[in-house]
Amino acid sequence: MRIAVASDHAGFAYKQAISRLLRELGHEVVDFGTGSEEPVDYPDFVRPAALAVASGECERAVVLGGSGNGEAMTANRVRGVRCALCWNEESARLARAHNDANALSLGQRMLGEAEALRIVRTWLAAPFERGRHEARIRKLDLPG
Repeated sequence: MRIAVASDHAGFAYKQAISRLLRELGHEVVDFGTGSEEPVDYPDFVRPAALAVASGECERAVVLGGSGNGEAMTANRVRGVRCALCWNEESARLARAHNDANALSLGQRMLGEAEALRIVRTWLAAPFERGRHEARIRKLDLPG
């Protein structure tokens, strides 16, 4: 799978660790930055990653910041992106199973690194359950 990754300075260390994990699992990683822990504005990096998912250039994205909130908000402004801010494995599983989340947001200041890596693994492995959830997903992209 081709997966976009992006972070601001507060999520940089975990972006690096998650990128390594994704490569170890056989995924292609497309890194939209940032490239260090120097302060930056998260939309400058997260929006291009979300656009890559919306356009089909990447199948999924993992975005990171201090809390993950702003990153999720930024990604979700892009039509066709369903970014879930997750805080444990169950929230990640449900984000895929019920919401077909094609983007994952994590907060480096909110989670230990080992937990963040477990969340990514769970999110990658969980299937979308379809059925009753499909109509709800279609409503997310309705105009207005």
